[in-house]
Amino acid sequence: MKLTVIGTGYVGLVTGTCFADMGNRVYCVDIVEEKIEGLKKGIMPIYEPHLRTMVMDNQARRDLIFTTDIKEALDNSDIIFIAVGTPMNDDGSVNLNYIMSAASDIGNNISKDSLVVVKSTVPVGTGFKVKEHIENIIKERNLDIEIDIASNPEFLKEGVAVEDCMRPDRVVIGAENEEVFNTLKKLYAPFVSNHDRFVLMDVKSSEMTKYVANAMLATKISFINEIANICELTGANVKNVRLGIGSDKRIGYNFIYAGCGYGGSCFPKDVQGLIDTAESNGYTPKLLSNVELVNKEQKMVLVNKIVKRFGEDLSNMIFAIWGLAFKPNTDDVREASSLVIISELIKRGAKVRVYDAKAMETFKSAIPNYLDSLKQVNKIEYEQYKYDALIDCDALVLITEWKEFRNPDFDEIAKLLNQKIIFDGRNIYNSEIKEKGFELYQIGC
Repeated sequence: MKLTVIGTGYVGLVTGTCFADMGNRVYCVDIVEEKIEGLKKGIMPIYEPHLRTMVMDNQARRDLIFTTDIKEALDNSDIIFIAVGTPMNDDGSVNLNYIMSAASDIGNNISKDSLVVVKSTVPVGTGFKVKEHIENIIKERNLDIEIDIASNPEFLKEGVAVEDCMRPDRVVIGAENEEVFNTLKKLYAPFVSNHDRFVLMDVKSSEMTKYVANAMLATKISFINEIANICELTGANVKNVRLGIGSDKRIGYNFIYAGCGYGGSCFPKDVQGLIDTAESNGYTPKLLSNVELVNKEQKMVLVNKIVKRFGEDLSNMIFAIWGLAFKPNTDDVREASSLVIISELIKRGAKVRVYDAKAMETFKSAIPNYLDSLKQVNKIEYEQYKYDALIDCDALVLITEWKEFRNPDFDEIAKLLNQKIIFDGRNIYNSEIKEKGFELYQIGC
């Protein structure tokens, strides 16, 4: 099939590359010329395992084409995916500027009947607004072109997005007629050859499904974090509690790890987006509002433990930070706990030495928005080796559970730190390190 994917961000780039890998001819379109030129050379705007190799291989086969020329792309495509960003406005509502801009570009450049598929996460009813906007422009151009609209939300997890795209749990398609369903089922058939994983529904239900999926997962995280806080007050151990409840197949073990809060591009934005949708329709979503509140407060848990141990004034102290990304195997720091924790330590007078396998550059760009001055920004030192970040520090603070942190050399850690103190924000260490003389502070344990 011949496709256009508008947007070369996280969703668009992964989706377009995976479609190309199945033999489709895919035009990936973006308005940022520097990004497009970089992609042609194999320079990735994001870190995602295996993605660069796939991009280069499919470009070499001429199945993947990066361009800023949307007219060329549309002229050579029958299906158009919109995969642009939908950031959150200051009031919590979803910003659809990029969506409607893409719709305008389609309307102004389309030359034949086409299927437009909204891949971006959008509020209920957006698909029909997109269709109407495109049709109005086509009418102004005095063209006789038919547009079909569909919703096809993505369920990619950062760090394993390529795997998720190539072997999806389910493919949700929202459409208005059988022909559209059949077209998209044919496109996705190679990805679900071993099992029929299509979930077919109306457009609005498809748009809602994405929000509800992320809100459900965020709810599980905030729930176990609240339980962890109760465990800590009562003397129970949340690790044991997790094993006890996770064995119930109705609950399961996924997304019930206690920690220092969730982040990323999806959960915070989508929970707030669903809250805004509810409130716009006259309903107050009490549970979702508290899911968000619990997560906001959870990002302060490690800070509070550090303050309880050392006092409110952290002047003349240095903390080693392991992990900046909101989760392992990504360079994404959007809404990451590290931004809150590090900024709070610095505001109390501390210096920090940080290390992350992939996210240090993105963190450098994001952290100034969380601090008050350049002087505070300069209290952050970046190290290229995890043990170098420990030298002369008063404690180690683990924020992201990269694999390289799971079984480190604790004897080396003890030599490098001024004090044998670890604040484990992901509960990956066990009590055995206390036998080595470490003070270990965890969440809910």
